[in-house]
Amino acid sequence: MGEIIDRIRARRRARAELKNPAYEIFIGILSLLSIMNLVFVYALQGDTAMQVVLTVMNGVLSIIFLIDFVYRMTTSEARWRYFFRGFGWADLLASLPFPQFKVLRIFRLLRVFRLMRDLGPKQIWVTLIQDRANSTLMTLLLLGILVLQFGSLSVLAIEEYAEGANITSASDALWYTIVTISTVGYGDQYPVTDAGRVLGVLIIIVGVGIFGTFTGYLANLFLGPSDASASDSRARDVEPADAAAGVAGGATSGAVQVGADAAGTQAELRALDDGTARVQELLAQTEAAVVELRALLTARGDDRG
Repeated sequence: MGEIIDRIRARRRARAELKNPAYEIFIGILSLLSIMNLVFVYALQGDTAMQVVLTVMNGVLSIIFLIDFVYRMTTSEARWRYFFRGFGWADLLASLPFPQFKVLRIFRLLRVFRLMRDLGPKQIWVTLIQDRANSTLMTLLLLGILVLQFGSLSVLAIEEYAEGANITSASDALWYTIVTISTVGYGDQYPVTDAGRVLGVLIIIVGVGIFGTFTGYLANLFLGPSDASASDSRARDVEPADAAAGVAGGATSGAVQVGADAAGTQAELRALDDGTARVQELLAQTEAAVVELRALLTARGDDRG
């Protein structure tokens, strides 16, 4: 029995350390991406430009993981337990820009696996559907990072050695991808091959979806009514109806009460009248009995005389 209680307590502590499911999945996928980048670094050692792109992306991921560590450390119910027993030390070391420590990001994958195991896929899916705002935001950020990395690597691989190409370096590829995702399109960097143009069209389509949805999210966040104001508005809408219903209810209740009182008074009067009639009947019977008794006594006195 004690072991079962300890397991339940340990599971509750583990769930307390976990954050929003959408956020945990976002961090888990980025951790997997960073581990994949280690493989890409060794696989693309002969291409300096692609190495630079991977280095920049690893720097971006390191900043995100450092923010994640600070966020978990500041919001944890037991900070030192998270740091020593919850692999917080691994999160800290993995967020530093040192290749030797990046393999420690696998502990973040273990955290996502623990989330899937404790909550279950069905519960996670229900949570993601109910919390659409956070799920949308995390999805947009994830798509932006994935498009930035793989779009830059792909356009660089296609355009780097093409004839007349102007996307020949890591900075060119990153700049082109960022400008295309944002749909700004300065035109200073552009693909010259058919494959590069097809890739550019795909990046534009994804970028329009990302920034369009993100703009709608921000507009709803800053311009939409807050929960408190929405509740007040609903309360104001309901108050007149409630007041009218209250007045009508009070009037109805008063009318019913008056009617009940009147009915009660009439019943009492009828009962009083019935009682009076009964008393009068009894008095009449008593008088008749007295008369009969006097007659009998008179008759008996005459007999004796």
